[in-house]
Amino acid sequence: MIIASELKKGTTLSLDNKLLRVTGTVYNKPGRGNAQIRATMVDIATGITSQRTFGIEERLDNIFVEAENCEYLYGDEDFLHFMNTTSFDQYEVPRSLFDSDVFFLKEGMQLELRVYEGRPIDYVLPTTMIYDVVDSENAVAGDTAGSVLKQAITDTGLKVQVPLFVNVGDKIKVDTRDGSYSSRA
Repeated sequence: MIIASELKKGTTLSLDNKLLRVTGTVYNKPGRGNAQIRATMVDIATGITSQRTFGIEERLDNIFVEAENCEYLYGDEDFLHFMNTTSFDQYEVPRSLFDSDVFFLKEGMQLELRVYEGRPIDYVLPTTMIYDVVDSENAVAGDTAGSVLKQAITDTGLKVQVPLFVNVGDKIKVDTRDGSYSSRA
């Protein structure tokens, strides 16, 4: 059990017989009355996002999940396949769990899967990854006032805004937290 003031992004709760992952919190202290926490949560089973307000001292049932180091093996139409690097257990994870983050995945990459009762319910990507640029817009001469960016597509299908000097065939480092270009690799 935790109190609502301890809620933060990534906390997993059991509410109303559902597993919910907190994706954001906002603290609110009105002029009168008690302070509150508004939490944005995702239902792990369905992927539906909802918001709920809790009193600052309200007790909540948080669950503990195991963190397992895994390797991404491959993906098919409906599932992504991972292997625990210590026990060699394999997991079949629905694509919907990763949503648009699926474009950060490269075969053979290491990441952390969060497992609850033998089922992956969350993940932690490495902070930065290196990708090959396979397609890029052409730079136009004269477009150099300020920091001008163009769109590039990586070998995983990820679309990234990059500086004009990045070309097809270059390797780039991308921040997986927000999908932004960090540097050439």
